[in-house]
Amino acid sequence: MSVARIAVLGAGAWGTALANAFSSHHHNVRLWTIDSAHAQTMIQERTNQQFLSGIPFDEALEVTPDFTHACSGANIAIIATPVAGLRPTIQRLAGQWNKLPVLWVCKGFEAETGKLPHEVAEEYLAPGVGFGALTGPSFAVEVAQGLPCAITLASTNMQFAKAWVAELNLPRLRLYANDDIIGAEIGGAVKNVLAIAAGISDGLGFGLNARAALITRGLAEMARLSEAMGGRRDTLMGLAGMGDLILTATGDLSRNRRVGLELAEGQQLGEILQSLGHVAEGVLTTQVIVRRAGELGVDMPITCTVHEVLTGKLSPRDAVELLMGRDPKTEN
Repeated sequence: MSVARIAVLGAGAWGTALANAFSSHHHNVRLWTIDSAHAQTMIQERTNQQFLSGIPFDEALEVTPDFTHACSGANIAIIATPVAGLRPTIQRLAGQWNKLPVLWVCKGFEAETGKLPHEVAEEYLAPGVGFGALTGPSFAVEVAQGLPCAITLASTNMQFAKAWVAELNLPRLRLYANDDIIGAEIGGAVKNVLAIAAGISDGLGFGLNARAALITRGLAEMARLSEAMGGRRDTLMGLAGMGDLILTATGDLSRNRRVGLELAEGQQLGEILQSLGHVAEGVLTTQVIVRRAGELGVDMPITCTVHEVLTGKLSPRDAVELLMGRDPKTEN
């Protein structure tokens, strides 16, 4: 394996976990944060106590608040901001390094435009520049702890995807190449909404059967939207779809699942989000998915019902009862 020079742009939990993992396997990594005070604290403490507490930094990992320094000499950038931060970050990157290959790890649709991450990236990157999404079932803290994980690197360019899979694949972080970036990104976006639904069901004590039904029927919704937007249904049967959905809907480290659990307990959404300390992308992206599905004529009853709960139009209990009481139909 050759040594990659990687700029990780965004020092939340996932960006920090990836930066540390790649640095510990002999890549040259600079981790950038827009917050200079946060950078100084990480430099002094050699950990990211705010977002990934208890995980010491690899001794070679460099932390910086200087965007230019972070990107200088890099041969790939990994954008690790939430979806809301993707556009300003890639716009800034393209201003000086528009030919630098880019990966991103955010999942969702851009709220203002309804675009997927790759659609935002295409507005700024020079023609022919490789780009892609790192997505799949992955809790940051487990990656940081060195526990086994497998994710997808999806790109419109399979040659680019395969090359960077070979470059970045680690003994405990296995990467798989995929050329269906639409399907992969839709999987990453919709699974967060479905995790909220699963959390609501579990929080109300509706049991494992109900959770399995929500996950399975949610996967069908995800696949219908993917096909309508030009993705492939089979992509949703892999890591970026089913794998990520199962993890996020059942794992107690899932922020979106936690939102659902606490909604079921009667807590207010604003209070839940304030207590999280991290972004729960499912809350932000639900409205966009409902809008896009409506425009395309795609039936997504679970997603639409979660939206009704988040906007206060349905109680969590009424929402699950409504879904389970829908008219019988064929399974597709």
